[in-house]
Amino acid sequence: MMVYTTVRQFLLVLLACSAQFTICSSLHNSNETDRLALLEFKNAISLDPRQALTSWNDSTHFCSWEGVLCRLKAPPRVISLNLTNRGLVGSIPSSLGNLTFLKHLLLSKNAFTGSIPPSFGYLHRLQVLQLSNNTLEGIIPDFSNSSNLMVLQLDHNNIVGHIPINWPKSLQILQLSFNNLTGIIPESLGNITSLNKLSCVSNSLEGHIPIEFSNLSELQFLYLAMNRLDGRFPQAILNISTLIGLGLGRNGLSGEIPPNLGNSLPNLEQLELDANFFHGNIPNSLTNATKLYIIELSNNEFSGVVPSSIGKLTELSHLHLKWNKLQARNRKDWESMDSLANFTKLQTFIMLGNHLEGQLPNSLGNISAQLQYLNFGANRLSGGFPSGIVNFNNLISLGLYDNQFTNAVPDWLGSLQSLQVLFLDNNMFTGFIPSTLSNLSQLVELFQDFNQFAGHIPPSLSKLQMLQVLSISNSKVHGSIPKEIFAIPTIVQVSLYFNNLEGKIPTEVGNAEQLTYLQLSSNKLSSDIPTTLGNCESLEYIEFDHNSFSGSIPTSLGNISSLKIINLSHNNLSGSIPVSLGNLKFLTKVDLSWNQLNGEMPTKGIFKNATAIRAQGNQGLCGGILELHLPACLVPSNSTKLNHHTLLKVVIPLTSILVLLGVVTSALIVSWRKHKEKMISLPSFGGKFPRISYNDLARATEDFSESNLIGKGTYGSVYQGKLFDDRNVVAVKVFSLETRGAQKSFIRECNTLRNVRHRNLVPILTACSSIDSNGNDFKALIYEFMPRGDLPKLLYSTEDHEFSSSLISITLAQRLSIVVDVADAMEYLHHSNSDTIVHCDLKPSNILLDDNLTALVGDFGLARFKVDSTTSTLCDSNSTSWTAVRGTIGYIAPECAGGCQISTAADVYSFGVILLEISIRRRPTDEMFKDGLSIAKFAEINFPDRIFEIVDPQLLQELYPGGQETPELVKEKGVQCLISVLNIGLCCTKPSRSERISMQEVAAKLHGVKDVYLRGC
Repeated sequence: MMVYTTVRQFLLVLLACSAQFTICSSLHNSNETDRLALLEFKNAISLDPRQALTSWNDSTHFCSWEGVLCRLKAPPRVISLNLTNRGLVGSIPSSLGNLTFLKHLLLSKNAFTGSIPPSFGYLHRLQVLQLSNNTLEGIIPDFSNSSNLMVLQLDHNNIVGHIPINWPKSLQILQLSFNNLTGIIPESLGNITSLNKLSCVSNSLEGHIPIEFSNLSELQFLYLAMNRLDGRFPQAILNISTLIGLGLGRNGLSGEIPPNLGNSLPNLEQLELDANFFHGNIPNSLTNATKLYIIELSNNEFSGVVPSSIGKLTELSHLHLKWNKLQARNRKDWESMDSLANFTKLQTFIMLGNHLEGQLPNSLGNISAQLQYLNFGANRLSGGFPSGIVNFNNLISLGLYDNQFTNAVPDWLGSLQSLQVLFLDNNMFTGFIPSTLSNLSQLVELFQDFNQFAGHIPPSLSKLQMLQVLSISNSKVHGSIPKEIFAIPTIVQVSLYFNNLEGKIPTEVGNAEQLTYLQLSSNKLSSDIPTTLGNCESLEYIEFDHNSFSGSIPTSLGNISSLKIINLSHNNLSGSIPVSLGNLKFLTKVDLSWNQLNGEMPTKGIFKNATAIRAQGNQGLCGGILELHLPACLVPSNSTKLNHHTLLKVVIPLTSILVLLGVVTSALIVSWRKHKEKMISLPSFGGKFPRISYNDLARATEDFSESNLIGKGTYGSVYQGKLFDDRNVVAVKVFSLETRGAQKSFIRECNTLRNVRHRNLVPILTACSSIDSNGNDFKALIYEFMPRGDLPKLLYSTEDHEFSSSLISITLAQRLSIVVDVADAMEYLHHSNSDTIVHCDLKPSNILLDDNLTALVGDFGLARFKVDSTTSTLCDSNSTSWTAVRGTIGYIAPECAGGCQISTAADVYSFGVILLEISIRRRPTDEMFKDGLSIAKFAEINFPDRIFEIVDPQLLQELYPGGQETPELVKEKGVQCLISVLNIGLCCTKPSRSERISMQEVAAKLHGVKDVYLRGC
């Protein structure tokens, strides 16, 4: 028995040892699985900039590797892998799915590529998966088998496909924002009753918000902004009383906000419904959501007054109501503002772009002293500078632009020493620019454009040592440019164009090392351009046109490697063009036209591109590339002196030849006059133009073949041809002399073109007055060929796709550039030329485009000179009925419809129609414009409340691209720009010509709109 017992004990020990051996073997195998999975992950990493995986080696146990956490109980298994924000580059191998005990996998803020391994969907113990802020692609795997998953964060990647239908019931946080997801929001998400946060911002999701969301009784945060959702405000949301944050902005939702919103969502703290199509009144019930601290209702169609009940939201810190139709037109309407005095925590108050009128009440000053951002821009406010603003000592940004404020800017504005951004542009402020602004030591941007200031620019502004942007354009300031402003170490942009500045550019400009934009166009500046300008190594834009600068172009400009645009046109510059400019790699445009430059045109760099160079109006220039059509440069003699013998050998034979040519020419002229007594001679252009014969043009156009015909008009046809020895493409306008008035049209166009010089007028190369092969009169004008055709071709041509065609995409910036170009040309014809010229037939087909989409006005066949631009001139008494109307149907001014009263106001009307057409993208002769409805009337009845219903849908798509994040400033500037352009168009198309603005004012306003918009891009 005793032996038996001993044997039995031995067997139990043996079994125990055997069991222990089995456990140890199992432990070794499980450890190896986890270790190999981690090593495979390491091998998939191609870049480890922070050496996060250095410790991942055989000298230490994998449980001690950086980012790895194992469970304490045996056997040790990996339960957490945290390598957040390590800068890792590579892919995520599927082998991580072998970490079967993994609970937390945190790989956010790296640069992982490839797809999410499907094996992750089988990690049954996984609770948290964070892969945010990488560049992962592919679709979302099926996580329905991850029964313990609570947090899934895949936001800020490039994930595509639909949101999966099946999800684990345990899910509490689902973040899918900033990806490329498409399709609808699955109804099945409403079955995840444990869901606390759902974020799908910035995708391309469509359809409605499922009614099943009413089952999400635990949901606190619902963020679905920046998608393509439509329909009315989802009623299901009103059942989620637990909601704290609601973000549905930048979708296509419409209708009215439920009046009981605040009652149904009493716990709401964030309400963001911006950039939809909501209308009606702002619900009074919001006052019941007493915890609200953010209300974002911008860019909708809310109307009425701001409810006074909002003043009871004492926690409110951000109130954004911009770009709606909210009104305040009388004292009763403004009384709602009195309640805002309760906003003791308000930091941001934005009312930009509404229908506020009259004076801002003094009660505005009772708003929270914590206010940091205040914007009442783009309304119809008037009166003096709002006095209540003096109380906002913490103000960082103040916007009062695009209103009708008058009187002086107060000196006390300099006491708001926290100000960083100050927008006062597009008002009617008068008086002096306060020198106290120099006390704003934190100021970064100062915009005071388009006002009526008197006096000088205060030199004391140089005290603003953080200033980056100084913009005081078109504000009637005079005097010299203070040299002190170039001592500001942070200055990036100095815009002072369209003023009355005199004197010279200070040599101290070379101290502005950060200067990028220097815009001094259209002033009265003179003297030399300082060579120190070449020290501004950051300069990208130099715009000095329309001044009186003299001397030569500094060669030091060739040192500014960052230069993109140089505009020195319309000055008195002389000497040669620095060859060093050809070394600037980023230069895209050089305009040196209408100066007194001479010598050989450079041929390197940008000077190889004829479309990027403007050099006309410089009679002394020669050489260059053939496309510029400059005369050849004379080759100098090897000897500076000719001896007497050489003189006899050269001069005498040359004189004999000239005498002989004179005799022959005289004989030919006599014979010609006998043959053709009534022929009209070619008017002198006052410059050197190449002689062209009928035969030259016939050869160039292949005998005026239909295949080369590019346009027809009342008085002739335009052909494309290859002319001159270099075979350059030109446009040949052949006049149909059998048409009554064509002969006069030719003479009139010649007389006009020899008197005008502007970068936005179609350059003429030469003219031809001859006889054709049948002995008939022949007259033609030869222009530079515009490769992009006319404006209608750009506006109404289509892009062919596989199944459909759509209009060519034209960006808002491109449209702005085109209308600014045309405005500049017309302003020059009306106001800047020695004789006032009325075009009389301004229309899109007479606006041509070069390779860079620069617009040039052409066709002066109906143009007229006027001595006094304020009076009108009647047409010729013998004009035909068509020319009596003088213009083109749709673009003709009302006063010209029954007879031709020529005035600059008629051109302004035509330009206004073009402004509306390019914004709405409908011809004024569209079939919808009938029964008294014109394009101007159509725009007027929809302005400004319904402009989004009439403007070109491509512009809306550009401002609100589905599934893409648009910078708020760009969007805001774009909407403001559209409103401003349409408003200018309406000011141009007033029925009474006395009510229309001048082209000078039009050009100035459009330049301002363009500059403001481009600043936001």
